[in-house]
Order: sequence, then structure tokens, then C-alpha cells
Amino acid sequence: MEYFLGLDVGTSGCKAVAFAAEDGAQAAHFHREYDLQVPHEGWAELESGEVMESCLTVIRQCAAALDGPIRGLGISSQGEAITPVAADGRYLANGMVSSDQRAIDYVQSFPAAFGEERLYRLTGHTAHPMFSLFKLLWLRDHQPEVWSRSASFLCYEDLLHHRLGLSPAIGWPLAGRTMLFDVTRHEWSEEILDAVGLSPDKLARPLASGSRVGEIPAAVAGALGLPKGVVVVTGGHDQPCGALGAGAIEPGLSMYATGTVECMCPAFDHASFTDDLRRANLCTYDHTVPGMYTTVAFSLTGGNILKWFRDQFGQAEMAAARANGSNVYELLLAQLEDRPTSLLALPYFTTSGTPHFDSNVPGALLGLRLSSSRAEILRALLEGVVFEMRLNLEILERSGGGIRELRLIGGGSQSQLWNQLKADVLGVPLTRLDVTEAGCLGVAMLACSAVTGEPLGSLASRWIRPLGTIQPREERRDWYNRRFAAYRQLYPTLKQLAFTGGESG
Repeated sequence: MEYFLGLDVGTSGCKAVAFAAEDGAQAAHFHREYDLQVPHEGWAELESGEVMESCLTVIRQCAAALDGPIRGLGISSQGEAITPVAADGRYLANGMVSSDQRAIDYVQSFPAAFGEERLYRLTGHTAHPMFSLFKLLWLRDHQPEVWSRSASFLCYEDLLHHRLGLSPAIGWPLAGRTMLFDVTRHEWSEEILDAVGLSPDKLARPLASGSRVGEIPAAVAGALGLPKGVVVVTGGHDQPCGALGAGAIEPGLSMYATGTVECMCPAFDHASFTDDLRRANLCTYDHTVPGMYTTVAFSLTGGNILKWFRDQFGQAEMAAARANGSNVYELLLAQLEDRPTSLLALPYFTTSGTPHFDSNVPGALLGLRLSSSRAEILRALLEGVVFEMRLNLEILERSGGGIRELRLIGGGSQSQLWNQLKADVLGVPLTRLDVTEAGCLGVAMLACSAVTGEPLGSLASRWIRPLGTIQPREERRDWYNRRFAAYRQLYPTLKQLAFTGGESG
């Protein structure tokens, strides 16, 4: 039996998953955590040496657990984090991850000087301190000694290529998250790099996802327990990699990840730069599927709102779960009635995601009465999260990116009641998949396609197994249409109140 390996480099840990070439069956899975460093308020870093060693460890563990050789490897990476590397290979600073906010002062000044419209048309993204462009500007101005000593600046996909002894390459979807990349010409933007004062030879080679980076050198492969000739291919940003692993590879299909954050990642057959998308902070960049594009629509309050409810109001269920080994979230969800609630929630329990990118307007719950039950409140909170995702679907529809089917991945996709609630609120069918690690599956598919020559569409039909589709119920359509019309008024109304939700003085 031969295998292909998918590696995911996340913010809290990395994982390696091996899949059988024959049918995509998961054959081995190893995970390793590492700690987020917060040396100052607003900073968020990873010690890149620890990240790389963790990646090598899970690769080594996977190789040892299999009964046959690994033939290829692909990497799915968190976006935006970038590490300065010296000429001798030493890491000169930690990697600044997406949640690092230290570059916030550049988010207005650089686009104003460069041209906000021009920056968007080149990169497909609106300015935010998460992006590598602004992190590099901060590094240039605040740590000039690191800036001048750096031979390269690498994201975690290309940094791992470097650690594996290869000339670093970066998948187009990850290059797009730097805001240094021209997403239609598929090259580093000379205009942006000139404005930063950065030479393109200090960045990795940008290649389409699924391109061969090279073969792992024999000495490195031997130390990892790998055979000679293991091919490494480009993967990219974790969300498009997950979309590929979910089979969202043609227009009208979208991955819908349910975890701490709710996230949709659809497939488009062209790049779209509309005013609607720009105002909604809905980016346009490369999919992992050749010739396709995607966006990322997300709510930063997602499954974490269920965790908040558990911590605040679920003491009885937590005690029951400890006593009998059951799942506390299943106990909470089992109490929900399968009918809409008259309550209405704005789920901004964190900074909002798309479309508003607003860190000031807080969450709200409207319609409470003395008769309101705990279960009704929970259902309203979950409905609010889905209404927020429906806002994003509405904008995509207006911009020509309508979605006919959502492919579910993530831990939250296991609840039938929650899935039905989502289908009813969104008015779109949801398909459950026999996939637990969609990002790793996606990059393993890229590796398999590169090595064997089998097209991705053919691989998807063999490796990705739908478990069933949840249809929206017609009898709920009018109710949720009316509730959505009311929901759309919540954010602008609360915004007018200028209520920031901060502590009183």
C-alpha cells in the first residue's frame, strides 16, 4: 500500500495525516501542540523553531505507523504569519500570527499613500493588521537590525520546505494572504514590494497549488523515516485546502467549517473585484484548484458561543458529562426544541468577521420575556451566528457567487439538529462528509495528483464520501426570511447607539 501525507500547520498545533492512495482512507494521524507567545499586549507569536520541529515530529510518527511508503506530501498552512530567516538558516524572530495586532497603525497610512483602490485590485484584499504586508512594515521600522539581516521572509508552508532541505515555494492561495501578491498575474507585485522596500528574491517562489517543489533530500528523508524520492508539492492557505478536501471544487459549492469560528470558502471560476465584496471585506484570491478562485466569509463568533453558554449556564450538563462520560455539548443541544425562537441575537461576542470587521459593537439579545427559557436563548444565539453567515451569502449572491450547496466540515457538523437549523436559516442544502481532517485531505490529494497524474476531480470522487444532505424545510422559509429582514437592522441600529461594550469608568 502506498500513501500520501497531508500536513496542517496551525496556530495552536500541527498535524500530519496519511491517506491511502487507493481510496483516500485515513491510515495514520498525529498531532502536536505548541504555545502561543504573547510578549506584549496586542502581540501574538509562535516560536518558529518549535513549530518546525513539531512538524518534523508528526511526519516522523506518521512514517513509522504505516505499512507502506509515503510517496508525496503537501502542506496546508495558517495564513499571514511570516518568519525572518538569516542567510545561515537561523530564525531571527518569532512568527507573527494572524491575531497579532501590532501593525495596526500601518493599516490606514500605507493604503492611503499607495492607493487603497489599487491595493485592493492587485491583492484582492482589504487592509487589516493580520496581513504579512503590514507585519513587514512594522518589522522594517521597529526592528531594523532584523530587517537588514534577513535573507528571506517565509510563511510556514515555505519555511517547512526550507527545513526539509528544499528551495522554498509558496502556494498561490497562501501567497495571496500576504497582500504582497498580484492575484491575477500570479506573481509578487513589484509595485507593492517597491513601496515596502523589499526585494522579491527575499520571498519564496510562488507556484500554483499542486506544483512540484522538489524531492526531499535523502539525508533528510532518512532522518524522518521516509523513503527516497518523496515529492513535496505546494498546498497553500488552510481554508482553500479545506475546501478542496470537502469537495468544493466547482462554482456553486462551498466548504462550511463549523468550529470555534464559522467559515465558508466557496469555489469561483473567475476573480471578482466588486464594490460589494470590497465593502464587505470579502477577499478574492486563488483556490487550490487550478484556474479557480475563492473567498473567505467568516464569523469570529461561532462554536465558541456554545462554549460561552456552557461555561455560564451549563453547570448541570457539565456535571452530568463528568459523571457519565457523555458530551456536554450534545446534552445542551438535545434540549433545544426543533422550532424557531421569537428571540433575536446579534452574535458579536468577539470582534465581528465579514462583512463588518467591527471590534466595537457588542453582541445583543432581543425579545426576552419572563417566559423565555434557557434552551430558547441558546437556540437564538445559534440562529444569530447563522444569520450572520447568511449576510455573507447574500453579498456573494449579488456579486455573482451564488451557493447552491454547502459541504460541512468541523466538529460542529456532527449535530443533526444544528445542521437542520443552519439549512433552514440559510435556505441552502448542507452535505455532511466522511471527512475529519479536510485540510490535510486536500493537500494529500494535491500530492497524489502531482505524483500519479490523476485529475483532482477524479480523486475527489474516490476520496471524498458524502454521508447525506440536509434540505431546508419549506415550512420554515417565510419565518426565517422575515427574521432575517429584522436581523439585518440589528447591526446598524446598535452602531448608531455608539455602544462599545467597554468597562464603565
